[in-house]
Amino acid sequence: MYDLETREHALALVAGGRSLNSVSKQTGISRAAIRAWRTRLEPLPRIGPQSAPCPRCRAVPGPPEDPAAYAYLLGLYLGDGCISDHPRGGHVLRIACADAWPGLIDACRDAVLAVRPEGSVCVLQKQGCVAVTSYGRHWTCLFPQHGPGRKHKRRTALEDWQQAIVDAYPWEFIRGLIHSDGCRITNWTTRLVGGEKKRYEYPRYFFTNKSDDIRGLFGKALDLVGVEWTTLARGSDPLNISVARKASVALMDLHVGPKY
Repeated sequence: MYDLETREHALALVAGGRSLNSVSKQTGISRAAIRAWRTRLEPLPRIGPQSAPCPRCRAVPGPPEDPAAYAYLLGLYLGDGCISDHPRGGHVLRIACADAWPGLIDACRDAVLAVRPEGSVCVLQKQGCVAVTSYGRHWTCLFPQHGPGRKHKRRTALEDWQQAIVDAYPWEFIRGLIHSDGCRITNWTTRLVGGEKKRYEYPRYFFTNKSDDIRGLFGKALDLVGVEWTTLARGSDPLNISVARKASVALMDLHVGPKY
């Protein structure tokens, strides 16, 4: 089920002169649904399993049903995600994904639906990126790191149940962080070989985030899987984490790999 904001956005595009076909391709919403919203904009009340509380709201709180997908989504959220209040109640989770990586967009959508299978996901086109968007009343339960202001200006720490998931699925968490705020590049330098300067290239992973806490979570996860890393500063700010040693890059290639 699509939230009211998503419905209004799609109808606004049609009202602006766009065809149903182009709006459907941009948003991922069927033309039939958009046509139906012209008659009834308000979503029907949720019943059955869709109104069930999240695992954190049960009498005995537990982890999400798919903890591996949650670990990946947690990494995406800490990197490029946000949660905002919906004017009609509940919350909207948004994960920004660059247009250049369609595989990442699909992986993000799959993770959202795996964590909240009773919900829905839509993709809203922005300039140079899309916002993978999902409405729900329990996103702040699942991501208690939500708060006012930018992440790097407030404390970010995992709760015990989240840390237990990351400890069990560290590579999924690392992959989510790399897919949001990281990259795999080919670095180069020069060496003297037989008195002649020659170019030498090698692969390298970078993770860039202004938050000391989030970089700390990334480094802790790398330690857990045996990846060696160093911190690089931009000016006086320790902004980047680098993975450059051959064995560690091989591990990252095996479990993470470049975006696609």
